[in-house]
Amino acid sequence: MSDTFEFFGINIPLIPLAWMVTKILVVFGGIMSLAAVLTWAERKGAAIIQDRIGPNRANVISNFRLFGIFHLMADGLKLFFKEDLVPNHVSKTLFWIAPLLAFVPAMMGFAIIPFGQSFEWQGYTFHLSVIDPGNGMGMLYPMAIAALAVYGIFTASWASNNKYSMLSGMRGTAHMVSYEIGLSLAVIAVFMQTGAYDPHEIIQAQSGLWNVVTQPIGFIVFFICAFAETNRLPFDFAEGESEIVAGFLTEFSGMKLGLLWLSEYIHMVTAAALVVTLYFGGWKVPFIADPGPVISLVAFGIKLLFFCWIFIWVRWTLPRFRYDQLMFLGWKVMLPVGFANLLLCAWLIHRAVA
Repeated sequence: MSDTFEFFGINIPLIPLAWMVTKILVVFGGIMSLAAVLTWAERKGAAIIQDRIGPNRANVISNFRLFGIFHLMADGLKLFFKEDLVPNHVSKTLFWIAPLLAFVPAMMGFAIIPFGQSFEWQGYTFHLSVIDPGNGMGMLYPMAIAALAVYGIFTASWASNNKYSMLSGMRGTAHMVSYEIGLSLAVIAVFMQTGAYDPHEIIQAQSGLWNVVTQPIGFIVFFICAFAETNRLPFDFAEGESEIVAGFLTEFSGMKLGLLWLSEYIHMVTAAALVVTLYFGGWKVPFIADPGPVISLVAFGIKLLFFCWIFIWVRWTLPRFRYDQLMFLGWKVMLPVGFANLLLCAWLIHRAVA
């Protein structure tokens, strides 16, 4: 049996093709599943922090509720079968497109992240990332994809033809643009220190000290900006229930609302993965030089879940900032601190080379 097949005169190896298809299905299916579980963890975590019970009623088998985990299925069925209301005053085409503009970039952002150690089998090298290294994009890819997330929010707010929603779109666009600069400056400092922008090389460069030790200021700037990029408290100005009802979500229902909600949690997963990759050694395990694909995958998963929990913890601990405080922090704190960290990194590299 041939290990290749011909497609328009091109011989394509079957094993790498099967591996790529498997990675795409497992990674994107896993991200969606994890995002769904995080909706339950969000509600349960909020209950723990606020000293209440949280979801615990839905059950499949009598007297077998398992901490309310079956609320995931109940919520999914509710959203899937809920009536999809489309108000008469909305721009119907954009109203349908907006959830996809939020959901698709959220799913694409994780593609470059290495979630385990590469390994070899039958003469092939298998990389545990959807997009293999050496493609020329590196960490520039998730940064570019993250910048597209604002289009989903603004399109949803514009299509809603609602004054509160429009205010939400303007606020969301302004704060994402403001914090994108500080976040980019922190990442550029990592590029300078590593000498590369491929995530595989960034992880390998952290074999000794993790970047959180060598670049603590950059980590703080990146982590704060990541909260703004994911549109979560204390920076959820695009929703702001106490001020603008629910912002860009106000007119949405059914699975459109479900996709917009799910995209927020997928962005959270991607942001946590970027924090792990850039500052906490990625899949690296302390004191183990060659952990192998299985242990490295488990290590990356533990780090990822930890930072996902931090996102939930902060949301239910800190109050929402005022809008002027948000812009002050973005332009007058994060931006100059990010520039100072970049200059400090350049100076240290110059001294080391000299």
